[in-house]
Amino acid sequence: MSGSIVGLRGILAVLVFLFAGMVVTPAVQPLAQNATNVEGNSSQQEFWQKVRRGQTGNVSIPDTKAGQLIQSEGEEFRALRNGPVTVYGAQALIASILLLAVFFILRGRVRISHGPAGTRVERFNGIERFGHWLLAVSFIVLGLTGLNVLYGRYVLLPILGPDAFAFITYWGKYLHNHVAFAFMLGVVWVFVCWIKDNFPSRTDIRWFREGGGIIGSKHPPAKKFNAGQKIIFWLVFLAGVSISLTGISLLFPFQFPMFAKTFAFLNMFGFDLQTQLTPMQEMQYAQLWHTIVSVFMIVVIVAHIYIGSIGMEGAFDAMGSGEVDLNWAKEHHALWVEKLDREGTLHTVAEKATGETRAQPAE
Repeated sequence: MSGSIVGLRGILAVLVFLFAGMVVTPAVQPLAQNATNVEGNSSQQEFWQKVRRGQTGNVSIPDTKAGQLIQSEGEEFRALRNGPVTVYGAQALIASILLLAVFFILRGRVRISHGPAGTRVERFNGIERFGHWLLAVSFIVLGLTGLNVLYGRYVLLPILGPDAFAFITYWGKYLHNHVAFAFMLGVVWVFVCWIKDNFPSRTDIRWFREGGGIIGSKHPPAKKFNAGQKIIFWLVFLAGVSISLTGISLLFPFQFPMFAKTFAFLNMFGFDLQTQLTPMQEMQYAQLWHTIVSVFMIVVIVAHIYIGSIGMEGAFDAMGSGEVDLNWAKEHHALWVEKLDREGTLHTVAEKATGETRAQPAE
């Protein structure tokens, strides 16, 4: 096992070296002229300003937005979407992977200090694990298909060619739209299952102070969820709700405007945000925010996946089989084990299988 870990570290070291100089800079088209920057006499300037504002006359078709022949805000949206959002998002994703690779090379895998006890206890039941995997699998599908929309033309198109890329993107769009509802259900499911165990407590301060068992060799005591897991829980929930709301707005265009009201609310706290938004601007803000929060959530989940897989020995079992080694539980969630022991509900998997139970301690 030690040889395979050393080999894995070597591979990661090579990857870090190869990707260290990688810079993702998608092509960004320049901003078009401002709506008021129009050459010609005053009558021509006034005419083209009306064209951009949709004031050239009445529209006889039901879609009144068709009266705006040129939308200046769309140029700004395109520059933001293809510029800072795309570039900074790619840099954040690459940086998170490289940092985790470097951390693994330097720290290695967090081992069970006293070695496996050979005795296993139930960590999560089937209902909890179903909600977790519903959320996890749907998020992975949404993440991959969403990243294809954002970066596919720069990464996949040159490799696959236009036909294969078009096929993947076409069906990926439908997959993204339908799996979104499974993700929304997963967010609610996980929230209901674990909200009671994820409120902050005083033990979280000590967990941070001692590095959470990740930095250094100490294993600070924690309840069912430690401080790091609580942060992940709240970030996933809040970001998941935000992504879901903007996702619904994008799934049903022009039906659920929310940014004008949000900006008006924020202005009550001293902000100076525009509250007179056109329906098209509402959609543009929804797409930008949906993309930004999604990339942020991917970065967070990448770190979560690292800790739950190669980063910590025995961690994956908690969501794999739902059973963890007793020594692992005592080292990483000592207060949770002590609570179960006091309540007389700390039963090993073997005891449950045979119907035996240990005696509850006297009060």
